[in-house]
Amino acid sequence: MSTQDIKSNPNVTRSAVWVMIVGIIFIATNLRAPLTSVGPLVGLIRDDVHISNTLAGMITTLPLLAFALFSPIVPKLGRKFGVEVMILISIILLTFGVILRSLSGIATLYIGTVVLGLAISVSNVLLPSLIKREFPRRIGLMTGVYSISMNLLGAIASGISVPIAVGLGLGWQGALGIWGILSFVSVFFWLPQMKRRRGETDPLHKQTADSNVNLWRSALAWQVTLFMGLQSMIFYVLITWLPEILKQQGISSDQSGWLLSIMQLALLPFTFVVPIIAGRMSSQRSLVTITTILLFIGTLGLLYGSPNLIVLWIIVLGIGGGFAFSLAMMFFGLRTENAQQAAELSGMAQSVGYLLAAIGPTLFGYLHDVTGSWTIPLLILVCASALLFIFGLGAARNRYIGSPK
Repeated sequence: MSTQDIKSNPNVTRSAVWVMIVGIIFIATNLRAPLTSVGPLVGLIRDDVHISNTLAGMITTLPLLAFALFSPIVPKLGRKFGVEVMILISIILLTFGVILRSLSGIATLYIGTVVLGLAISVSNVLLPSLIKREFPRRIGLMTGVYSISMNLLGAIASGISVPIAVGLGLGWQGALGIWGILSFVSVFFWLPQMKRRRGETDPLHKQTADSNVNLWRSALAWQVTLFMGLQSMIFYVLITWLPEILKQQGISSDQSGWLLSIMQLALLPFTFVVPIIAGRMSSQRSLVTITTILLFIGTLGLLYGSPNLIVLWIIVLGIGGGFAFSLAMMFFGLRTENAQQAAELSGMAQSVGYLLAAIGPTLFGYLHDVTGSWTIPLLILVCASALLFIFGLGAARNRYIGSPK
C-alpha cells in the first residue's frame, strides 16, 4: 500500500501517514472504553456513594445526552479551530474528565461524567470527517481500523472492570480511573499532527462554500441519521438489558454477563470487514438487508427460539450490530462530497442517534415494569430493526447529500 493509495496529498511522506494512522487508532481506543467500563461497576458505585438505581443509571445516560446536545456544535468548532486541534483538546479534556469522575464523591462523579461525555463527542463527530479528508481512497479500510480499535477496547473494558476493582483491590475509582492513563498517553501520539498542520490551511475552511447544504431539510441526511439513531438505540438497549432478559429465562448472572461479552466480541471482526466491503460497493443495500435479517433472527431467537441455542442468538445479534454500526459510520463519508459535509452529517446523525440511545434503555425498562415481561420490549426491538431496514435502504443509495434525486 503506497502513500498515494492511502492519502490524497502526495507531498506527505509515508512515515507521516503511518504516524497519523497510529494517532487515529489511539484516539479511537478512548471513545468507548470510558463508557463500557461503567456497566459492570454500577452496583459497586451505587452502594459506595449511596445513590438510587435511577441516579446510578444516569452515569450511563449523561454521556449519551452530552453526545446528543454537543454533536451539532462540533463541526463548527472543527471548522473554526481545526480538526486536529479540536481532537487534541478533546483528548486532554477526556483525561481530566476520567480523573474527576474517579474521585470519591457524588458531585465529581457526575461532573466528570459530563466532561468526558463532551470530550468523546468531539472525536466521535470529527474522526469520520478526518478519515474522509485524509484517506479519500481508503475510507472503508480506515473506518474499519477506527471501528475495531474503538470496539475492541470497549469490549476489554467491560471484561476487566470488575477484576480491577475487586481482584486487584483498586475499587471502582481505580477501575474507572485507569482509562485516564490511556487517554493521557494518546495525547502524545496525537501531538505530531499539530506540527504537521502548522502552516497549512485546514481544508474544512476551503470546503465551507461548497458545503452549504441544509442537512436538516435533506431526506438522505435524515435517512442516514435515523439509521444511525436506530442502530445506536438497539445496541445500548442490548448492552443495558440483555443480562436481565437472559436472567428472566433462567440464566445465572455470571452466565448472562459472559454472554454479553460474547455479543460484543462477535461484532469485532465485522466492524473491520464490513466497512472495507461497503467502500467497494456503489450501493450498500445488500449489506443493509443482511443487517436486518441478522437482527431479526437474533431477536426472535431470544423470544421464541430454543434456550439451548441461546449462544447462537447472542452471536447473531452481535454480528448484526457490527454490520449496523459499520454501515452507520461509513454513510458519513460515502453520502457526502467533502470532509466538511461529512462532519456536519456526522454531527447531525450522532445528535439524534445518541438521543435515541439515551431514551431507548429507559423506555424499555419502563415497558418491562408495566408489562412484567420482556416480550413487548423485544417485539418493539423487532419493529426497530424493520425501521432500520427501511431507512437503511434509503441511506444506502449511491448518491450524495444535496445532489439531485
